[in-house]
Amino acid sequence: MVNALYRHPLFLQRAELLTPDERVSLSYQRAKLMMQTYRLTARDVQFCSPKYWEMMMDPICAWDVAMFTMLAAHVGLTIGTLSRHLKRRPDFRPLVDRLLRFDTVGIYLLTERGHGLDAFNIETTATKTTDGFILNTPREEAAKFMPASTPLFGVEKVALVMARLIVDNEDRGCRFFIVPICNETEMYRGVTSTRLPPRSGTCPLDFSITSFDHVFLPPTALVAADVYDLSTPVRQLESWWDEIWRIQLGTLSVPAPWVSATKAVAYIGGQYSSWRCILGKHNKPTPILTFRTQQWAVAHATSVGMVLDNWYPLVVKEAIGQNDPRMRHALSVVVKTTICRHFQRCVSEVAERCGAQGTFDQNYMARIANDGKGVIIAEGDILTLCIRLFSEMVQGQYHLPIPDSSDSLLAAHANSLLNENIALFRSLGCTHRSEAFNSVILPQSQPVIEAIGHALAYSAGVKAGLPQPILDVYQCAVVRQDSAWYSEDGHLSRMRQRLQEDAALTAFLPGLSSYMTQLNVEDYVTAPIVSDAAWKAYLPELPSYTGGADYSWDDAPPIHAML
Repeated sequence: MVNALYRHPLFLQRAELLTPDERVSLSYQRAKLMMQTYRLTARDVQFCSPKYWEMMMDPICAWDVAMFTMLAAHVGLTIGTLSRHLKRRPDFRPLVDRLLRFDTVGIYLLTERGHGLDAFNIETTATKTTDGFILNTPREEAAKFMPASTPLFGVEKVALVMARLIVDNEDRGCRFFIVPICNETEMYRGVTSTRLPPRSGTCPLDFSITSFDHVFLPPTALVAADVYDLSTPVRQLESWWDEIWRIQLGTLSVPAPWVSATKAVAYIGGQYSSWRCILGKHNKPTPILTFRTQQWAVAHATSVGMVLDNWYPLVVKEAIGQNDPRMRHALSVVVKTTICRHFQRCVSEVAERCGAQGTFDQNYMARIANDGKGVIIAEGDILTLCIRLFSEMVQGQYHLPIPDSSDSLLAAHANSLLNENIALFRSLGCTHRSEAFNSVILPQSQPVIEAIGHALAYSAGVKAGLPQPILDVYQCAVVRQDSAWYSEDGHLSRMRQRLQEDAALTAFLPGLSSYMTQLNVEDYVTAPIVSDAAWKAYLPELPSYTGGADYSWDDAPPIHAML
């Protein structure tokens, strides 16, 4: 779908010049515009249609992460969870239609303040009564943590609340319940939203702690095909995973803006480095891009951005096409881990190389770096996801389609790391719950999952015919992360690694201008740092202060008294 949202007045608004609450309000307006632009159906969301992925991958999402956060929960989790029940629960249709129009905002209340990632052991209860359920937060630690539940921005909100179903004093396992949270101006009776302080340096949103004081819910509030089936699941953990089935798709979709963000960071850094000069020999202006240290940061981000931009839609298609949900989840974990960790390395390098200007909100990088810390946790903490996947792989429960070792140096690295940990596990003669497994094997979880992602992304880039300098810089960047293995097992001494980097950068630089264009983000970038002309156009928008006060030196205290 072709759109020009970057030209819409809502996206032309300079958010950094607004108050925090004005920015939150703007994000809600932008989210509604996105829903009106894409006009998703319930089927689009349920089956993750191409239109659904187009919205998730729209580059505009990387420019307002608060908006994307809202949409990820509203569309991917709330509408997604309800969508599969519509055939047997037509009573959900009016609500889903309101959600699709963004007349009502959906929030997803799963985790609790006292439990965090241990969401299987939540404490919120929904106790069966003769005419429905009573939803209650038994103690402060059981309050739902973070989703934006305040009534401050003129939008009606409804939540999917995960609670323990209690019938005749018996815990029947965790279920979702539809719970109205607030109308356009105030909370509904029994629901409390405590607004959290802002997350430092990020796109602000009205993140909150939400609790319930004996809130009555009708029988139809239970999110289930059969509201009369209140039996205890035979396998409670499997049943719980089935309830939160949209989380694994969320794990796959939340990295989408960070591909665009990496490309934007590369473009901003590349443009800035090309025009920003220092006085060199004979007081002659010299672009800072002439320095190898500057070139590496720009080349690294550019190559990562192009490789991920090629790989992400391909691996999404592969993951969605998996019949085994475990394989879909495994690929989702690899994707999220690889993209997010690449982004974090690139943005810190480029922002540092842009000096003081790189620390300001209007130049994007400092803000998106902080926003990136949130996505690490969203839809599953990366390290926790890696631990689970890696443990299952080491035990041989299933296998990911890793390229053969002969495919590339990065594939050899991935296969070697996985195989050495499988061999180590067998030699220890322990179980996956033993102290030896915890101490020796689990710390390797994330590096191995990342290595698999690197191999897959590189292989996809080769097959797509990406420019060789891009592939070479990408490989050098990955080698940097595990220099010891490539020296010991890859037969690349430290000196050869440095010389390969030098050769890759030398080949990269002549194509820099072309690569900047191929990033295809210029229309979205508003950072005034990209050119001197852009800065001069931006400066008048900033508040300036002048005055006519006269300073009286005669009445002033002695200078030494002022120090």
